[in-house]
Amino acid sequence: MLPEPTRQPALLAFDTSNETMAIAACGPAGEAGWAGPGGAAASAGLLPRVHEVLARAGLGLRDLDAVAFGAGPGAFTGLRTACAVAQGLAFGLGCPVLALDGLAIVAEGAPWRDGPVWVAMDARMNEIYAAAYHPVEGGWTADPAPALYTLPALSADWLAAPPQRVAGSAIAAFAGRLPFGDAELQPVESDRAAALLRVARRAWARGEGIDPALALPMYLRDKVASTTAERVAERAARSVASPAA
Repeated sequence: MLPEPTRQPALLAFDTSNETMAIAACGPAGEAGWAGPGGAAASAGLLPRVHEVLARAGLGLRDLDAVAFGAGPGAFTGLRTACAVAQGLAFGLGCPVLALDGLAIVAEGAPWRDGPVWVAMDARMNEIYAAAYHPVEGGWTADPAPALYTLPALSADWLAAPPQRVAGSAIAAFAGRLPFGDAELQPVESDRAAALLRVARRAWARGEGIDPALALPMYLRDKVASTTAERVAERAARSVASPAA
């Protein structure tokens, strides 16, 4: 008798850590994904989109083996939204949660697979979430690990060891203010939902599912908002850096 084929996992994954909300699922009808505006709209739009994507993948909530979410780093409210929704769904379904490295999703969506990729995302307040990702069997490993950098700190690191490839929103946000040098640049993600699902499937294959109660966002910043005086100073600094033509 031939052995039964191994059943592919039924997974739901979503990420609301930045201005692009991404949702993906894999089920009996194949893979399905959606990516679009997130930000402040994520909390209201996430669950309706989840049901749409699940239906396209031929899944109902009760069919899921795990719920994956982008754990960050990223926007405070977006991280809390994704973590809370993932926990609520997983508690109700009795399934594990997969907490995914949000910067690894960006690395996965970049076109390079043969060398290190720096991911640098605009963290607002003149700071950057960044890490260097190296391809390994079954995904990516980060060295250095995700951290919150000031512009001078990341500039100093890159001047000492120039990056070969850089992906992420910091490319456009800090053009002319970071030493990209001769690095290949990928400022825009081509298919965040597909990259999200690939990262989720690898996390499942590695057995990284955890109890929903243990799921936590990756907060790299204790302070989540500027004071009024700091915002005024930031606007003044931007106007000096980019004078009107």
